[in-house]
Amino acid sequence: MDARLPAHLEAGAICRLAESQGGFATVLAKGERDAGTILLVMLCRGTGAVLYERMPQRDGSRLFVATNREDAEKKQEFSEYLARRRSQDADMWLIEVDIADPERFVVRLNDSR
Repeated sequence: MDARLPAHLEAGAICRLAESQGGFATVLAKGERDAGTILLVMLCRGTGAVLYERMPQRDGSRLFVATNREDAEKKQEFSEYLARRRSQDADMWLIEVDIADPERFVVRLNDSR
């Protein structure tokens, strides 16, 4: 039996957790309701975007890991990368979270699994 939460419930929980910690989260793209992959764009005060996605670990768990960072000089490249990822996987959820300590937020998400 798969213990994974449906994607739409997990996306909602991520948004509520961000808001409960004084941040803001919005779903930029909705994917497949139950089994879509969730990617997070983490920001601090609207800057320093970092893309996190779940990656398999040696112990079999799947943790959010930073896979791409926005270059302040080339912000368009990050946006184009996100658009390409979305076109390759229509089932993908893309959630933007703007919070004071993005790394701590991701650690908390990983610990809750």
